[in-house]
Amino acid sequence: MNFKGAKIEHDDTVEYESIAAYMAKAKDLITFKPDMEIAQAIDIMLEKRISGGPVLNEKRELVGMLSEKDCLKILVQSSYHNIPSGKGKVQDYMSSNVRTLDINTNVVDCANEFLGTYYRRFPVTENGILKGQISRRDIMKAAKNIKSATW
Repeated sequence: MNFKGAKIEHDDTVEYESIAAYMAKAKDLITFKPDMEIAQAIDIMLEKRISGGPVLNEKRELVGMLSEKDCLKILVQSSYHNIPSGKGKVQDYMSSNVRTLDINTNVVDCANEFLGTYYRRFPVTENGILKGQISRRDIMKAAKNIKSATW
């Protein structure tokens, strides 16, 4: 199968589209700051109906990702330690070991990355700078452009 827009090279190898065409651009993302109150971040996630987002420092560098799963840690820790929930900062709950994809990653390689992990989204970088975010749903949209290959 080929993705729409795929180019056939002279050696008959297929070059698939870049994820850049399908990702949400960095300027359009809802982001969080490490020192933001976690309760405020949760409120934003609920209000905006998002399941997470990148955490950027004051230099707008990617320092982590905050997900619904990270936020569920609050409920468990609060009940276990019998303390009020919603206390703490984003940096206390975010995932700081962030797996990113390069902006030049093609849609098939990206789909394969999603199949090999439980992540629902990946930050997309170029030379270490956050350029956007790609989600499973974005790659499903790319899959709509699949054409049958001629054998």
